[in-house]
Amino acid sequence: MTNPISPSHYQQGEVECITAIRSALSKEEFHGYCQGNILKYVWRYKNKGGAEDLEKAKVYMDWLLSSVNG
Repeated sequence: MTNPISPSHYQQGEVECITAIRSALSKEEFHGYCQGNILKYVWRYKNKGGAEDLEKAKVYMDWLLSSVNG
């Protein structure tokens, strides 16, 4: 499956937006950013994006887990 969070419009040159965000934030701030987006996508999935929003929440959860474990 294509990453629903990383379409081509989130890339500037060779830098992906999430990479820039991760670099700009402390580890704790990045965790909060991921948590907020997980909550947002789970909160709205029934009324807006359906399964696609749950997939987006999963991507943020994977990024959060990777950061916590790495």
